[in-house]
Amino acid sequence: MLRLKTIHPLVWSLVACAGILLAAVATVVGQIDPDPYLSPLDLTVSEYAALDRGGATEFAMAALGVASFALVMGVRAVRAPVGAPAERLMLLWSAALVVIAVVPTTAPGVALDLGAQVHRYVSIAAFAAMPVAGMSMVARLAGDERWRAVARPVEWLSLAGGFGLLALTYVALPGDRVLIGLAERVLLVTEVALLAVLVGRLLQLTWNRNTRVPQALLG
Repeated sequence: MLRLKTIHPLVWSLVACAGILLAAVATVVGQIDPDPYLSPLDLTVSEYAALDRGGATEFAMAALGVASFALVMGVRAVRAPVGAPAERLMLLWSAALVVIAVVPTTAPGVALDLGAQVHRYVSIAAFAAMPVAGMSMVARLAGDERWRAVARPVEWLSLAGGFGLLALTYVALPGDRVLIGLAERVLLVTEVALLAVLVGRLLQLTWNRNTRVPQALLG
């Protein structure tokens, strides 16, 4: 039986990159021929998926979940200075995305069943996890020479995610859901960008380490 610890860090980084790219492609494909009666600005991602039923959104969420898990395994393998709290929060984000993809919500105006309630609370946990994870690892990244280059981008994206989370909370509660779809999508893009920054640095480090020996042998 294959053990996760035996998988090379470069493999994890490539899987993470592939997951992000697949999620991006699936998202674009899902928006090529949108229903004119569905507004991405006024519907949350989950509501849009429930009404559109194309499956692209669910696939994108699952791909991001796999990418996030691969990122955690990769940073563990290279002993990146992210810290245990950040790792747990990224695993929470990863698991939550998979649950969101598998357990659908109901369409707007329809009473929430048990699955939809699970979907809602898991979504809240997912949106909150990444900004907190990012802020908790900034100081550690800044103190490590290998990861110092991404410390500032991680900090700014985490702050942007935190403000986005506050904006989404306001829109969802006293804001009467005005442009809730826009607010949620901006927050999601910010969190995926944070994920991409970490994955990009992991890929750079593992790729360089994997090719250093062959290059040295070639002279």
